[in-house]
Amino acid sequence: MRGLYSSKTKIRHQIYTEIARMAYEDGDCSRMEELPYKIIPGEVASYRESIFLERAIIGERLRVAMGLSLRKISEHSLISDGVEASVVEEKYYEPPLINIIKFACHGCPENRVMVTEGCQGCLEHPCKEVCPKGAISMVNGKSCIDQEKCIKCGRCVDACPYNAIIHQERPCAKACGMNAIHSDEHGRAEIDQEKCVSCGMCLVSCPFGAIVGKGQIFQMILALKSETPVYAIVAPAVAGQFGPDMKPEKIRPAFQALGFRDVVEVAVGADLCTIEEAKDFMDEVPDKLPFMATSCCPAWSMMAKKLFPEYANCISMALTPMVLTARMIKKKEPDCKIVFIGPCSAKKLEASRKSIRSYVDFVLTFEEVQGMFTAKDVKFKELPDGEPLRQASADGRGFAASGGVAAAVVKAIHRLDPEREVKVVNAEGLANCRKMLQLAKAGKYNGYLLEGMACPGGCIAGAGTIQPIKKTAASLEAMKKQSSFDECMDTEYEGLLPALEEL
Repeated sequence: MRGLYSSKTKIRHQIYTEIARMAYEDGDCSRMEELPYKIIPGEVASYRESIFLERAIIGERLRVAMGLSLRKISEHSLISDGVEASVVEEKYYEPPLINIIKFACHGCPENRVMVTEGCQGCLEHPCKEVCPKGAISMVNGKSCIDQEKCIKCGRCVDACPYNAIIHQERPCAKACGMNAIHSDEHGRAEIDQEKCVSCGMCLVSCPFGAIVGKGQIFQMILALKSETPVYAIVAPAVAGQFGPDMKPEKIRPAFQALGFRDVVEVAVGADLCTIEEAKDFMDEVPDKLPFMATSCCPAWSMMAKKLFPEYANCISMALTPMVLTARMIKKKEPDCKIVFIGPCSAKKLEASRKSIRSYVDFVLTFEEVQGMFTAKDVKFKELPDGEPLRQASADGRGFAASGGVAAAVVKAIHRLDPEREVKVVNAEGLANCRKMLQLAKAGKYNGYLLEGMACPGGCIAGAGTIQPIKKTAASLEAMKKQSSFDECMDTEYEGLLPALEEL
């Protein structure tokens, strides 16, 4: 859960911190064998039934955070096995991106309705009366559900006056809008990688920390330590992510303290993306396409293309804000390296495409970067003030929240053609996005602009965020008010688009 500093959060932070520290200090990967004992000290287990199990799970989490694959449970190997080939700047993570540590999985029930001890055995027993399958009977004065007959409709849950009947679902599967998670032969969660779009919602929903995403912290820090200039391009969801001491004037010096040459906000690319999508919509809808859908959320666009391939051409072909920002920097400095820093695990998958890797070299989440700040002992209050990020418009920064992309595109269309009417529908969360596309397929949204966001709330609720969603939303609004421009059409970047598209 975002914003809740739990034992799961603490462990994740320790892992990212120790990997970053190892990379900054001497880059000796053999130290990986010692880290489980540093992260889980002592002789008594704190979180699970065995301290040996705790350390084994930490070992797997360390491997994944280094971009390596999980080890086979049935075979002996060192935590650092294969690391030499992975800790070079050019090495990306080994697919798949999202993984389940099987021996950390609790084997939660997939889907069941059950009667709790709260049952009062009431005279009315409305649960029994409303059940359409006759699955409920009274046994020893209490309600009892026949699981063979139960269809999990939830009517008994709603009818019970004591809230004594509950509907349990596996948290990771419930969070997955792609229905990509099922049980293996041992009852443990398993991901169908053909369906997975790497949104990371399962990762943040698993209360046992059994689901992990691969990373590039170590490799990226090697690049920072090289002679090559490395630029951080920071997503607008950065607003408030690193706490109240990371004020706008501290962002640039904070990232420079990590070793970055400079920082550019991805909202600049969002401004460019807005203009491109506005022009495309005006040119193509409804004459060439029945509707147009935004493209900046990679998990949403991948879901749309997987499940509705016949409408793949309706997903905007505009380059994403991340790619446009990276191209803008590499046009000026071709030999530099670019690190996208944001809230999104799916951006790692987007950046792994060959057509994008030449522009975006690394992708890190805010949570991973927080580990770097801790490893380097960066204290935001003690940093000198730097020049705040002022390049982007308020609308470009608004891409971080659900509804923000469509709102920006509509404003741009109205600037280009004040008489043009634009109908908009947006959805957040992949399950809702799927419903939106089903309605679009049925012709309900002909002529519409569709905005999809994989994470409920938008990018400010991404799998790699740190702060509570509502708190980040408030910080984002404050950041938008500090912008030098209100709308993307007010910025100076429109003239850059043709050159960036040709790269």
